[in-house]
Amino acid sequence: MKRVFVLFPLLVMLAVCFLLSPAFAGKKDPLANWKTKFDYSGAEYTYILSNISHPVIQGVANGYNFRDALWKKSNGRIYVDYRPLAQLGGEKDVISKLKIGAVQGMLASSVASANIADKLGIVNLPYVVDTYDKLEQFRTNPELWGPYSNAAQSAGLMVVDIVNYGQYGWATTTPVRTLADAKSVNFRIAEAPVNIDLYKAWGNKFTVMPWPDVPQALQTGVINGLDHTAIVCNITKKFTIAKYFTEANYAQGLFLHLVNKRWFNKLPKDLQKTFLEVAAEESTKTRALTREQHNTQIAKAKAAGVEFFQLSAADKATLIKRAQPVYAKWGKKIDTNYLAKVRTTLGN
Repeated sequence: MKRVFVLFPLLVMLAVCFLLSPAFAGKKDPLANWKTKFDYSGAEYTYILSNISHPVIQGVANGYNFRDALWKKSNGRIYVDYRPLAQLGGEKDVISKLKIGAVQGMLASSVASANIADKLGIVNLPYVVDTYDKLEQFRTNPELWGPYSNAAQSAGLMVVDIVNYGQYGWATTTPVRTLADAKSVNFRIAEAPVNIDLYKAWGNKFTVMPWPDVPQALQTGVINGLDHTAIVCNITKKFTIAKYFTEANYAQGLFLHLVNKRWFNKLPKDLQKTFLEVAAEESTKTRALTREQHNTQIAKAKAAGVEFFQLSAADKATLIKRAQPVYAKWGKKIDTNYLAKVRTTLGN
């Protein structure tokens, strides 16, 4: 016991010295550019909003833009305490916290959101909401957006808006110009039910893997392909290893702005109105910025030596044909008539 009492103060002193050391102090805060520039101590309401990614991606920066705009338009009554970079945990954990109200909001990936309600999985189906124009049409058409935005009500959640982070394709360590080339690739896919069914139907080899495990898996060759967007692959340096990208463009990478319904209903009516208006305004701006970021990041990747390929019309038709069992299975879960309406309206 005497040794414990002697060692404990020493350990505390060493810890303090480390925290104050130049090496520790020199580490840059990854969120330094997004620090709050106003005093929010007098806010009537605090809204904790979570996301797993970095705000250098426009779809993630949306949380900070929403924070600042809502503060201004609510006259300082609502403060958005935004926590990107998985500060509150992984998406599955945060969704659980969101349902009970421990967290009030979340910019949740569309792949994870399908675990909340089957209908939310419609945006992950191939070549349905696959382009920037179709996404905008989907969001602005009440007959399409209405059922989708209400899909999570049974879980006590609201889908107030949607933002994006690019079009899904394949980053690979070997060139994939055709579907035949893809046979040699082991693709990492997200922990999402629609994606698993889709890759089984396509006949591609795949590994379901959490996002934090991807860098090491790519470096060690556990996987040699990554199902993701060019924006994310370039910004997160995946192209330093996987130097080829096939623009399959089969779906949009999306973040759904989910809100705990009980928390929202406790807001005064005028603040509810302001909240929804600001969410719509900032999400619309973000989707436009993401389209620009898509072009910018691809140009940067090409300049750095990454080769880009596009699938032929025949290969794309083959992917759609192979996905028919997935459309049928998820059509039953989502609502066959709703899926048909979305596909028809968007020109699929």
